[in-house]
Amino acid sequence: MADGPWDSLLGAAHTLISVCDTVIISYFLFINTGHLILIFIALGEFVRRRRRAPFAGYDDAATSPFTPPVSVIMPAHNEAAGIAEAVRAMLLLRYPMFEIIVVDDGSTDGTVEALGEAFDLAEVEYVIPDDVPVRGAVTSVHMPRGGPVPLVVARKVNGGKADALNVGINLARYPLVCMVDADSILDSQALLAVAKPFADDPLRVVATGGVVGLANGCTVVAGRVVEPHVPRDTLGRIQVVEYLRAFFLGRTGWSKVGGLLIIAGAFGLFRRDALVAVGGMDPDCIGEDAELVIRLHAHLREKGRTYRIAFVTEPISWSEAPSQLKVLARQRRRWHRGLTEILLKHRRMIANPRYGRIGLVALPFYVVFELLAPLVELAGLLLVPMGVLIGAVNVDFLWRFMLAAYAYALVVSLLSVAVEEYAFHRFTRWRDVWGALVGVVAENIGYRQLTAWWRLRGMWDGLRRTPQEWGAMTRTGFGTDDPVKEGGGDRA
Repeated sequence: MADGPWDSLLGAAHTLISVCDTVIISYFLFINTGHLILIFIALGEFVRRRRRAPFAGYDDAATSPFTPPVSVIMPAHNEAAGIAEAVRAMLLLRYPMFEIIVVDDGSTDGTVEALGEAFDLAEVEYVIPDDVPVRGAVTSVHMPRGGPVPLVVARKVNGGKADALNVGINLARYPLVCMVDADSILDSQALLAVAKPFADDPLRVVATGGVVGLANGCTVVAGRVVEPHVPRDTLGRIQVVEYLRAFFLGRTGWSKVGGLLIIAGAFGLFRRDALVAVGGMDPDCIGEDAELVIRLHAHLREKGRTYRIAFVTEPISWSEAPSQLKVLARQRRRWHRGLTEILLKHRRMIANPRYGRIGLVALPFYVVFELLAPLVELAGLLLVPMGVLIGAVNVDFLWRFMLAAYAYALVVSLLSVAVEEYAFHRFTRWRDVWGALVGVVAENIGYRQLTAWWRLRGMWDGLRRTPQEWGAMTRTGFGTDDPVKEGGGDRA
């Protein structure tokens, strides 16, 4: 007896779901294998770093007149509560010659007034070059009265963080430009560490990025992290593991193979002439930091230049991670929207041999294993159980395979923690190590599924080109239990 239309349809669905389930399960094996390869590449770099550490030469660089001077740009929006303390901490950085440029992006809470009171600022006549285009006009420039403090404060019409950074690039007097968030905490030799590749390879290095650690739970004194600790809350512990695996070890591995695509906006150093050549930051892109790095790759490869964009493995910058789910949701949604916009903007580079390993390896990896990851993960949550229900998947095989896949993910995360401890041994208490291990286990129990949903919404926002909304980012603050709001709530 011939099968009816319903039997044919059921058979086709059975085959389709079976194939999809196989693809999804294989996908998770591939993505964890990719992370594992990057971890082993990073481990080799850390072994070399430990051998070179006694000969880093920071003492010589701190006193040498040949160390290239740096302009530190700090965009600020409604940062009156902590901007003066942040600038004081920056002024104490160990570096022979640098200036600090604070660009107030249309604050309404008295940010410039707070700086004026702390540093005795006076408005001055100042001719600002137009090397890179800006949107928000500069309304005034202020400097300390008759003092040796290397500080410039510019007040401008609100135009967004990227536009504020472009104003800072125009104001910068020195050949190297450092971009740093107003709420970042830097180690005392942060500038020395991130500038070292420029001194070692001055003809090729155009940009460097540094490790951004999580300051949640750490002891902070006078704008410095004096005792690193793992947060006590589970959400913070999970984010520590994420940062170690993806942002620390992942970027170290990509840097080693010449495929680094992201330098964190919280702390990065660039050659000013390279920034001018590509037109500065893109104010229309929500992920302006990563977009800038990809645009630098494109420009330099199209010009046939030999260059390096390097990642510094020392922990030199600290930032506070969201401690509330709703804040974390906005952050991850915004990050994935930025990734979507960047890959769409530079889609001509993807799989294009003209751009070498950037076009053939790094960008395809980000498309398949970063951009599409939340779509595949959420599809797996629907299709795998459906496959079990209709008999398209062998249940015994599925459970064994899923256990093996999650065990693989756990091993990758455990290796991330182990490699970080081997390289830096930042956490001196066993309680901190155990806290990180708790984060390794907890990450796979609901957290990954939540972040996949947030990231999928961010991708949808990017595809639809909806208006950008930063929202008020509530954070706990350093050394206090009282929640505070992060600046930039109404930033464009």
